[in-house]
Amino acid sequence: SRVAWNESHHCRLLAGLVPDQFQMCRRNLEVMHSIVRAARQTKSICQKTFADMRWNCSSVQRAPSFGPDLLKGTRESAFVYALAAAAVTHAIAQACASGELPLCSCGSVPSEVPGPDFRWGGCGDNLRYGLQLGAAFADSPLKSSKLGTQALKAMNLHNNAVGRQVLSDSLDTKCKCHGVSGSCSVKTCWKGLPNLDEIASDLKSKYLAAIRVTHRLVGPRKQLIPKEMDIRPVKETDLVYLINSPDYCTPNLHLGSLGTQDRQCNKTSVGSDSCNLMCCGRGYNAYTEEVVERCHCKYHWCCYVVCKKCQRKVERYVCK
Repeated sequence: SRVAWNESHHCRLLAGLVPDQFQMCRRNLEVMHSIVRAARQTKSICQKTFADMRWNCSSVQRAPSFGPDLLKGTRESAFVYALAAAAVTHAIAQACASGELPLCSCGSVPSEVPGPDFRWGGCGDNLRYGLQLGAAFADSPLKSSKLGTQALKAMNLHNNAVGRQVLSDSLDTKCKCHGVSGSCSVKTCWKGLPNLDEIASDLKSKYLAAIRVTHRLVGPRKQLIPKEMDIRPVKETDLVYLINSPDYCTPNLHLGSLGTQDRQCNKTSVGSDSCNLMCCGRGYNAYTEEVVERCHCKYHWCCYVVCKKCQRKVERYVCK
């Protein structure tokens, strides 16, 4: 993130690029800020989205040197690939609209007729350009790499496309009001993307409903089809995976499981962050911690707030 990205030799500083990505970096140096930003967002948002689960996406910090949990075709790798593909497209589409990139600008004016109470204007996110460059960057390792089986490549390409499809479906109309004294007599509207957190939330729902598949010859070519015969066919918006994940309860380097010992849990929850589920029935330790926080804050005219510092005791619960 501290690289200027104004010289082609900077592309050599990024570990893990395949030749096609390296060439794309050299030809599109100005886009690299967006791609680096997308990688950073993928890491932080993945960890935030799964903070209440046994698998908490901590292994994404080792990218591009993934562990078994993200290399062997698990539903966790399905989520990470989909989120990363969406993040790259999202970052480029918004960089176009903000004027960061010289080769693109605002998204095109929507073809749909505006309503009677608004007009098209503003500067929409350039989803088309984001999809074009984002797909080229995210998919090229899966098309050129000799590593990994055909089944794994097909799975990852499918999940990349799911991430981009979820992003495309989220493009929504955003408006700004104009009028006397804040009235909304005229509205200017454009098409914009939501925060990446919302995309991650949608993808988490798809992660929970992901379909286990096998790569099998159907007619003239191989396709991803459900492993269980009674499951409906795979849709373009379904996340898919090849192998079942471990339960992530205990450490197992071979499976990429770090275990949940010393993870904090929620004693009152009945969800995935509950002490029963998070600790896998091993029980938990409770301890009390003193925290110092701002309190009794008062606003002083004109321009500042004065607060006191208060101490309070907080109970923490940690898995055995």
